[in-house]
Amino acid sequence: MNPQKIRILLVDNNLDNLHFLSDILQHQSYQVQSAISGELAINMALASPPDLILLDVLMSEMDGYEVCQHLKANQKTQEIPIIFFGV
Repeated sequence: MNPQKIRILLVDNNLDNLHFLSDILQHQSYQVQSAISGELAINMALASPPDLILLDVLMSEMDGYEVCQHLKANQKTQEIPIIFFGV
């Protein structure tokens, strides 16, 4: 699979982490969208479903597990693979 065609949604409430991980993924030619909150991530995934979601577990307001529950409960996003991380 061509990395240039893979769209990744990166979700973390820490801007430094978002920039760091986004730079690494973009350097590998992936298309990256970033979300600073769980609610924003859900809205972005529903509007334009990515191929993969990289999701921080520890976030304020809505943690990664809650975001995952919302995404897996929706038919439009339930098949998207999610990788959890904690930085």
